[in-house]
Parts: sequence; structure tokens; C-alpha cells
Amino acid sequence: MTLRTASLRRRVTLSAIGLLGVVLVGVVLVVDALFAAQSQRDVETALLEKSRVAQQLVKQRVRGKDLADRLEGRGVEVRLVMPDGEVFGQAPHEEVANSVERQLADGSRITLYAGSSVITAAQARLRRLLLLVGFGALAVTAVAMVLVVRRALAPLDAVTTLARSIARGHRGYRLNPTRADTELGRTAAAFDDMLDSLEGSEERTKRFVADAAHELRTPVAGVQAVAEALMQTGSAEERERLNLLLVRESRRAGRLVDDLLALARIDAGLEPHRERVDLLALAEAEVGRTRLLAPDFDVAAEGRPAHVSGDPQRLAQVLANLTDNARQATGLDGWVRLRVSAADGLVVLTVVDDGPGVAPADRERVFDRLVRLDEARDRRSGGSGLGLAIARALVRAHGGELVCLPPHAAGAPSGGGVGAVFQVRLPASP
Repeated sequence: MTLRTASLRRRVTLSAIGLLGVVLVGVVLVVDALFAAQSQRDVETALLEKSRVAQQLVKQRVRGKDLADRLEGRGVEVRLVMPDGEVFGQAPHEEVANSVERQLADGSRITLYAGSSVITAAQARLRRLLLLVGFGALAVTAVAMVLVVRRALAPLDAVTTLARSIARGHRGYRLNPTRADTELGRTAAAFDDMLDSLEGSEERTKRFVADAAHELRTPVAGVQAVAEALMQTGSAEERERLNLLLVRESRRAGRLVDDLLALARIDAGLEPHRERVDLLALAEAEVGRTRLLAPDFDVAAEGRPAHVSGDPQRLAQVLANLTDNARQATGLDGWVRLRVSAADGLVVLTVVDDGPGVAPADRERVFDRLVRLDEARDRRSGGSGLGLAIARALVRAHGGELVCLPPHAAGAPSGGGVGAVFQVRLPASP
């Protein structure tokens, strides 16, 4: 998008003056046309009136040249043809605006002419007057518009000043419009909302970078310490133990880096590959994977086949994150159930366990990045605190939602109570 950045003051002023000029020209043309039409009607009325006067004068025995002289004047000329053919007066040499011819009572014929010079002169005076008034009005309007537009656009200067102040590092300032139902008010409110979002995003980014650096520092420091110890030891048994520690710490660092890269891809606008996926089949595959990792762990999938449109690998990653979290929370003696159902155009996958659960205050915070509800256990298991954040981001990329519900939102299998309940809601595949 390219924004045209011509001077708004100049554009508004010139547009207003141009519009006023067009209106004035239209007014001049309309007034001139109306004046000409009305003048034509007035001339015709005057000629008809003189013809009636001529009839009356003839009845009063006014004849010949005397009759013509009494009717001429004020732009009207007379041509009188007597019954014996004698002619008094003559037709005007200039252009005639109108004429009236009548047969008089004495048998003579009279023609009354109105010259166009009278109307033309009046029109010329009117046009000059209109042009003078119009140009004067335009000049006064131009001066007034410069002052009015400058005052009207003063709030934009405030926006510019605030933007430059924030660009120089002065955070926290806002426009705070007094009214949000006007054009400038809506613009200022949108500007403030944008600043809130950008500053909030900036703070979250800074915090995330600091937390990620802190998280990476631990495994990197562990790798460095083990590598230094490995160089100094001479015992084969100790060397093997240190090699195992080195592999564990490097895997932990690699897992954290992979999670950070996954979040970066999601933030960049991940567009998942879509195909028809049976969520129950994915849940059963996740149960098989978990039993390979922990053969004695009680995990099962329940429900009926339900299809969604999505990326099977990404959705399997969501199930793996939720199941691994549940297994780590419950321990080896716990149980986890993956339940699939469909209703109202949605496919719902609920992951239920009998662990300690999630406190009401933490049911939303648990999806924040680098958040651990049990720091010690998660660090021993190699968790980065990014699994649930990645899972929610992937579900939202599929047009769904991932939430943490209270224990009463899901029933328990026979003989056990419910701990944590995580629910994935996805649009059903048509």
C-alpha cells in the first residue's frame, strides 16, 4: 500500500476553493440564463402593452407620424404603414430582440421592435457584477480556508508530535481523544490502540527474549561444564558418565531451540497443509507412541471417528505435547484419557488426567511462553515451558481453540478422580 502524502492543508483548501469556484460559475450561468429569459418575457410584455396603447390612440384619432412618435422610445422603435401605403418609421438596423405586429382600427398596420442592445447591456452589467462578487468571495474564502483548515487539522500535528516522541523512545504517552465518535476521534483512538498493541508486543518480546536467553544459558553452561570436565578426566567410567551428561544437556538445548524456531514460524504466519484427518485415529496413534515410551502407563483413547481439515503432523504434535504434559504431571501410577466427540459442527478432543490439576488462576497463564507450574519437575524432564504455547498456536492456526477447563468439565474413568482437563476444539470437516 502506498499512501499519497501531499499536504492535507493544501489539498483541503484547494478542494474547497475549487468546489466553491465551480458552484459560483454554475450560479453565474444559471442567473444569466434566468435573467435573459425574464428579460425576454419583460420585453414581450412591454411590446404587447404598447400595441394596446396604439389601439387606444387610434380610437382617439391619433394618426400617422404623431402616433409613431408617441409610441417610440425606451428601446422601442415603430414602423407604421398607413392604409394608403404611406410609411412612418423604419425597422431597426441592429439585432431585434422581439417584435409585435398588429392591425389597427383605422386599417393601418403597426410593427413594434425591441432592440437587443438594451437586454445585452443589462446582461453585461449583471455578469460584471456577478464576476466581481464571485472573485471577491473566492479571495475571502481562500484566506478564511487557510486559517480554518490550519485550526481544524491541528489535532494531526498532535499525532505527528506524539509519534515522533515515541520514536525517540518516550513510551507511555497517548492521545486520549475527548470524543471517539468523530473522524479525528476514531483516528486517535485507533492510534492509541495501535500503540498499546505495539508496546505490549514489544514488552512481551523483550521478556520472551530474556526468558529464552535465561533458559538457554542453563543447558549451554551445562554443556560447557561437562566438556571442560571431560577434557580433564582420565577415568574411562567417569568419561562415559560425562558423555551421557553431555548428550542430555545438548539434547535439552536442542529441544529448546527447536521449540523457539517452531514458535517463530507460527508467529511469522504458519499456513498448515490441510487434508481430511480422523482425530480419533491420531489419538490412537498417540496412545501407541506413549505406550512405547512408558509400557506400564495407563493411557487410552475413547470416542468415535471424527474428521477435521488440517495438517496431520501438526495436529499429532499438539496431541503429543498434551499427552506428554499429562503423563509427566500424573507420574507412572496415573492415567490419561484422550476423548474424541463431535457436536454443532465442531470436533472436540479432551485430554484428561488424574494429576494435581491446574489452579483456576493458572488455567490461562499456563499457555504463556516459558511458563512452568512445577519448575523442578519440568527441568528434570527437560521441558522448556513452550509445549502448551506451541500447541495453542498450532490449534489456532487450524481455526480452532485450545483451553484448560475445570475438573468437573470431564468425567473420570471408574475408580479415579480428574486432575487437569485440556480441550481442543476444531471445525469439523464437511
